[in-house]
Amino acid sequence: MSRLVVLAGPTAVGKGTVVRALRDLDPDVYISVSATTRDPRPGEIDGVHYHFISPEDFDRRVEAGEFLEWAVVHGVNRYGTLRGPVDERLAHGQSVLLEIDLQGARQVKETMPEAHFVFLAPPSWEELVDRLVGRGTESEEERERRLATARVELAAESEFDQTIVNDTVERAATELLGVVRASG
Repeated sequence: MSRLVVLAGPTAVGKGTVVRALRDLDPDVYISVSATTRDPRPGEIDGVHYHFISPEDFDRRVEAGEFLEWAVVHGVNRYGTLRGPVDERLAHGQSVLLEIDLQGARQVKETMPEAHFVFLAPPSWEELVDRLVGRGTESEEERERRLATARVELAAESEFDQTIVNDTVERAATELLGVVRASG
C-alpha cells in the first residue's frame, strides 16, 4: 500500500539532512521535490534540491490548482508541493515523503487527512540555534526571522501523529524510513 508521509519541523532542525540520509539508506523512496521562489543556495541544483521558479510562474501554477500545498515562508519566499508527481506515485502504489514547512503540513492535513504527519524536533532549543548559526547561509536579520518562526513551529508539535528527535542524523533517518515503509 502506498502512504503519504509529511515531514515538518522548525527551520534548521535538519529536515534536509535527515532526508538525504534516508535516501542513502533507501534510494528507492520517492521524496517530493518542492518548488520555491527563493534563489538557489551554493551547490543547490534545480530539479534536484528544489524546482526554482519565478514568482510569476508560481502564481500561475497556484491559480491553475497545481499545488498540493504552498505557503509564504519566513515572510519572504513561497514554497510549494506540485500535486501531479505526488498523485501519480501514490496511484502507482509507491509511498511518498514530503519535506515541508508547518504551513504546508497544515494545508495537506486539510486536503489529505489520511497522510501520516511526522514532526522532526531538535534535541534542544540551544542545539537548534547552534545549527542555524553554524550553517552560515543567512544574514543576522534572516537568522532572527527564522528563529522567531522556529518558536511558532515548535509550539505546533502536538498537531502531528508522531515526533522524531533529530539527535543523530542516522538514527532519525532510520526511524523516518521505518515510518515511510509502514503500510497505511
